Amino acid sequence: MQLVNIGFGNIVSASRIVAIVSPESAPIKRMVQEAKDNKTAVDATYGRRTRAVLIMDSGHIILSAVQPETVAGRVDKDISGMVNTLDDEKEENKKVGNEK
Repeated sequence: MQLVNIGFGNIVSASRIVAIVSPESAPIKRMVQEAKDNKTAVDATYGRRTRAVLIMDSGHIILSAVQPETVAGRVDKDISGMVNTLDDEKEENKKVGNEK
């Protein structure tokens, strides 16, 4: 399970993120308001302006004070690191003769 920092020490599971969007459009504002009404919104902004909205596979909405591009870069970095680790393991197995 890869974890991603979404700002101020708040961390979410990268594999559970469906989308990272800007909160500026009317449809996203409606989604956020509905999530707040349904108590499925998690405000991780620490009172700062919401800059990114993370939509999770559970239907929860997470509000972050970090730019969407920054969060996406952190997710991509974590996923790339995981892929590189798997590639390294595969290469090591080839050397040992335990290729999967």
